[in-house]
Amino acid sequence: MSKLALVTGGAQRIGAAICRHLHQRGFDIALHYRHSAQAAEGLAAELNAQRPESCQLWQADLANMQSITELGQKFLARHPELELLVNNASGFEASPIEDCSEALFDAMLSSNLKGPYFLIQALLPALRAGSGSIVNLIDIHSERPLQHYNAYCAAKAGLSSLTRSLALELGPKIRVNGISPGAILWPEDADSYDASMREKILSSTPLLRRGEPEDIARTVAFFAEEAPFITGQILAVDGGLGLAQPGSQ
Repeated sequence: MSKLALVTGGAQRIGAAICRHLHQRGFDIALHYRHSAQAAEGLAAELNAQRPESCQLWQADLANMQSITELGQKFLARHPELELLVNNASGFEASPIEDCSEALFDAMLSSNLKGPYFLIQALLPALRAGSGSIVNLIDIHSERPLQHYNAYCAAKAGLSSLTRSLALELGPKIRVNGISPGAILWPEDADSYDASMREKILSSTPLLRRGEPEDIARTVAFFAEEAPFITGQILAVDGGLGLAQPGSQ
């Protein structure tokens, strides 16, 4: 019987790479999406063509408590055991302190911290039954703040702390680890990272290039299947960017 992985924000970008890689390794995929229905349906069709009934879709707004609760209840009714939860869904938006609104601040915390927290809570029975692994997607900017993205960075720092806290709280049944990507994919909003900022980041990266979504996907699989004695750890997958001197970005 195949193991099951629930990947949030799995329809596109890094999430889609994680789904494809885990599926290739034999996992069945519970693919969560919020608005990207067309992309989610296309990826599910692709995976199901490779292995029938191996990918199912789950729609929910993880910034909304009622939506999280409903997702949890429906998921547990269908799947009493869950081997892997990948908290990949994320929000990313600039929030300069001078004009950041309460709504924007709350949106960054909801999508990056509150959502993962309460989804884990909702799925605890299945994770315990499956001796599950949780992998949280964080960001190197949780430790190396990105100017004008203070709410996002604060939320990711909270998720980093939560990863370590839950590793203590949920062992020995459940392992909890995190991945901090560096430059993998540029934000979809081109204005967020203009050409000069992108060049500055790459020139500060010892490997002098971006990573690929597959680099993150392989690391998720490592934590899930090849690291049974690792919990509470956060691995930077950043080409060495975290080694750069402060202020070089």
